[in-house]
Amino acid sequence: MLYVVLIGALLIFWLVGVDRPKLKLEFKDGELIKHKGNLPPAFGHSCKEIAHKNPFSGTVKVYMTRAGAKLKFSKGIPNKIQQRIRNVFPHQGFKSHGKKKA
Repeated sequence: MLYVVLIGALLIFWLVGVDRPKLKLEFKDGELIKHKGNLPPAFGHSCKEIAHKNPFSGTVKVYMTRAGAKLKFSKGIPNKIQQRIRNVFPHQGFKSHGKKKA
C-alpha cells in the first residue's frame, strides 16, 4: 500500500515539478549554441541575426498555454532584446491545445 502512495507522489511531482518547454534556445556571447524542440527556420534565423548584432547570453523558453504560446526569458537577456525576439516570434506556428479565452 505504501508503494502505491509513493508512486502517486512521484507521478504528481513529475507532472508539476519538471520543466517542459515546447522550445528552448540557449545563447552564449551572441551565438545560438543549442536548441531543443521544433525551431521554425525563419524564427531561428531571426534570433541568430538579433544575437549577432547585439551579443547576449541566456535562454529563451517557449511554453504552450491555453491562450497560445508564452515566451520566458532568462535574466541575462536585456529588455530591448526580449522585445525584438517577441516581435519576430511566429505565433501562428505554435498552435494552442485548448480553447481561447474570451
